[in-house]
Order: sequence, then structure tokens, then C-alpha cells
Amino acid sequence: MRSKLKVYLTAKDTEDRLALKENKALNFGEKVDKAIEVFEDETYQTIEGFGGAFTEAAAYNFYKLGEENKNKILKAYFDKHEGNGYNLCRTHINSCDFSLGNYDYVEEYDVELKSFNIAREKKYVIPFIKKAMAFSNDIKLFASPWSPPAWMKTNGEMNNGGKLKEEFKNVWALYYAKYIKAMKEEGIDIWGITVQNEPEATQVWDSCRYTAEEERDFVKYHLGPTLYKEGLKHINIIVWDHNRDLLYERAKVILSDKEASKYVWGVGFHWYSGDQFENLKKTHEEFPDKKLLFTEGCQEGGVKLGDWNVGERYGHNIIGDLNNYTVGWVDWNLLLDTQGGPNHVGNYCDAPIIVDVEKDEIYFQSSYYYIGHFSRFIKRGAKRIGFINPYDSLEVTTFKNPDGTIVTVVMNKSDEDIDFRFKVGKGITELKSLRHSIMTLLVN
Repeated sequence: MRSKLKVYLTAKDTEDRLALKENKALNFGEKVDKAIEVFEDETYQTIEGFGGAFTEAAAYNFYKLGEENKNKILKAYFDKHEGNGYNLCRTHINSCDFSLGNYDYVEEYDVELKSFNIAREKKYVIPFIKKAMAFSNDIKLFASPWSPPAWMKTNGEMNNGGKLKEEFKNVWALYYAKYIKAMKEEGIDIWGITVQNEPEATQVWDSCRYTAEEERDFVKYHLGPTLYKEGLKHINIIVWDHNRDLLYERAKVILSDKEASKYVWGVGFHWYSGDQFENLKKTHEEFPDKKLLFTEGCQEGGVKLGDWNVGERYGHNIIGDLNNYTVGWVDWNLLLDTQGGPNHVGNYCDAPIIVDVEKDEIYFQSSYYYIGHFSRFIKRGAKRIGFINPYDSLEVTTFKNPDGTIVTVVMNKSDEDIDFRFKVGKGITELKSLRHSIMTLLVN
């Protein structure tokens, strides 16, 4: 019988940040009409993990810091006991906007890819990943391209959209395999790849467009077969990698084709078009054998130092995604400078950890703590379980870990403290959700 409860709290206008506030026993025998009630026998999706992205910008900032702050960041993100326990992360193939400039891995018009070389990544990105791996041997890493080399594209440049030329589709498919093998030679296993970052967007930075049919056919005729041929059948292919608004329509075109679908592990998505959580549920219900993975999200428009709303945006999105069959949640840049970069086209954004590279100082944002309320407690292999939540102002999700512990996250974005009851099995307790707070309830 479950009897022990720990309460971890992060709350605005307090000093509490992932703080253990209560360690109490559940009461038995009480009858209540209203409570957040957990049903551990009602199970849904299994969790792969949580994490962030190893961009060149993040790695560049990391190596501008002194050893003490480098270690603080590694511990804060990757330590399983005292940090956020990140174990599912992303990086980029070729440059992205959060690189110091456009770059690729081959000489121009080298269609045989004989010049393929990831030397650029060996300066910042690969050493950063290896440092993280030294803290955690449990990291699954997936990689996303923002653009093929300029000479493979219709517009002749890596930026401003354009499309992959027909004659280079097989070459580009082989490029992924070359990258995966090159990373393996550096001691880094790639767990998965997305086909294309944001294929519906013409960005002023590195970008490349695919229609749903073009992405389907690229996977079906080029990428999937090439990976199989190259002995990389185990690599998980993720399609879409763009916003929730068009996720279902995109998935339907690709996954309804059995030949394309057989190569696809799941569908990746971002948050920049709004909530639209119903599209996740709809996609899961129609294609239950495919996974849903949040692959990118951040606060746009530069650094919002100390802004509590950013953390609440994270909490709201993570809860909404998890409650609609998402198996993993991956933040964007692990760390950025005080401007929100570097970014080679000025697309500055926020990050959970901001660093002042001149002063060698680090700042933990509200988003860091909000992510931690999930990533520290919901372990890989955890299953989402059922619950009822009768409190309109509280947002809730709940999981059962492989070790049997129950993890329930309760978030309050309102301006009022809210008293609530919490029930697991026959055990019950009374708790208070402070205004603008997030709490994790851990039940043994």
C-alpha cells in the first residue's frame, strides 16, 4: 500500500526552486468528493526521455566559460541525482541558425562525398557532447539537418528555403549515413534523425522545403533504403519536425503509405504555432504504432532574464504534450549568451541557462526549473497513467516509473493559492498549490 509522499516545489516570489518541501504520510480511510485522483492501472505511452540541443552556439558559449561554471552546467543538466537528468538530446547536421555561420561537410559538387568531413563539429559540438556523456552514459542523441549544401538546392544557397534538387536526393540520403558513421568514429552513437527541420518554412537562415508528398517520397525511395543498405536500419527516422498545427495532415500523408511508413519511427513537432494538442491525440489514434516526440521549443525574441512566464509556458506545453501521447520532450539551445546567441542571422532566443561569457557568470531561468519538475522525476520507461483533475486552475500529468514510484506534476498559473486534495489508491492528503508555482508529488 502506498503511504509516503514527497513534495518538490518551485514557486514565484519565493526562494523555492525544485525544493523538497514536505515528506509526509498519506492518510487512509477518509472519503472525499473532490480530489486529484490517480489510477495507476490505466496506462498510456512510455517515456523515452527529456533534454535539450547541442548547437554550435551552445557549445561555443560553453567553451568560453571557466572550468567551475562548465562543470556547474554539466551537473545541472546531466547529473541524474542532483541535476535535471537529461537523457534525450538533439544536434544539427550541417549548420543551423544557432551556428556561427553557414557550413557543410563536403567540397562543392562532390557527388561521391569523398571529401566528407565533420572537422567543424570537432571544435565545439563534439567535445561538448562528450563532456555531457561523461556525466551521463544514458543520452540518446538525434540529429536534424536545417539545409543540404547550397549546391544541392534549387536556390543555390543554404538560407532562404529552396528545395533539394531531384538529381541529388540519393547523394543527400547518403550524407545522413556518412554523418552517422563519422559521429560513431568519434565515439558518439546517433539514435535517430529527423528528415528536415521545419520543412514548411522558408527561413532567412538555413532551411529547405518539402511538401508532405516530397518528404514521404524522400523517405520511401531514398533515405530509408539508403540507411538500410548502409547497415543503419536501427536509426530511428522522425518525420515532420515542425509545428503542431499541420502535424496530423503531414503525418497522414506520410504514414498512410505503407512503404514509407515502414521506415518511420515517429513524428517530431515544435510549439511555435500554439497549443493544438488535439492534433497529437488525433495522430496517435490513427497511427498508434508511431511515436510522438517534441523536438524543439524556446522563447523567441531574445533573452527574457528572470521572466516567470517563460517557465510557465514550458510547464503548460510539457503537460499538454505528455497528456496527448508524447514520449519525449527536447528543449532547444542548452545555453545562450546574454543577447540570446550567437546566431548568424540575428534570430536571438532565450534558453534555460544564460551565460555572460565576459564575466564568466551563469543564470538559471525559470524554464530550467520547470523542465526539471518533469525530467528529474519521470524516468525513461515510465508510463503515463490515468487521473482525474476537478480543479480548473490546476494543470496535471502523472506517471508510473519502472521502479513503481508515482510521479504527479501539478502546475498553477493563476494569481491565487489553491487548496486541493490528492488521492492515490486508498491514500489521501491535503496540499496547497501556491500561485504561479509547479510542484512534483512523488509517491512510494
